[in-house]
Amino acid sequence: MNRIVFLIAVLLATGTVQGAQLYRWVDDKGRVEWRDTPPPANAKKVEKRSVGGSVIETNELPFSVQRAMRDFPLTFYVTDCGESCSKARAHLNRRGLPYTEKNPQEDIEAYKKLTNGRLEVPLLFVGREALRGYREETWDAALDGAGYPRSVPGARPPAKPAAATVVTPPQPATPDATPAPAPAAPPPAP
Repeated sequence: MNRIVFLIAVLLATGTVQGAQLYRWVDDKGRVEWRDTPPPANAKKVEKRSVGGSVIETNELPFSVQRAMRDFPLTFYVTDCGESCSKARAHLNRRGLPYTEKNPQEDIEAYKKLTNGRLEVPLLFVGREALRGYREETWDAALDGAGYPRSVPGARPPAKPAAATVVTPPQPATPDATPAPAPAAPPPAP
């Protein structure tokens, strides 16, 4: 019996049995066997058991970020206002912080009530604290004070915009047009 308990403890401790099958059976001599391989044909009282290892979920945000999100949620009001808005968005993305982005143009009246009639962007709410405009030092101080880390491990960097490609439409061919000759190659250097 001690051997069985020891075997199971070793298998669970090593973590090699994640999603593994264990078989329990009684052999022809009346001994109980535990194995990770199927029993022989003459085995009696065969039981098949699934054993799952312990799994730690790693795709969640760190606890410090979860706590900061709960106590000081980030709401980012932004439009396509140019360099200031782009830098502000890049700042939040660089730190890997989760935030809710809102466009104040979708409900101007509600935005005016929220900001006492001011129509300026970017605007970041860290909990109830409003940060008007973008200054890196001010934003870092507010985010640090709220408990947000300087960078979130495993956070994806912001997506870089794809380079614009210029596509020229093909020119319609005219029946009278003849293709222009290719320019001659320059003579070789002496």
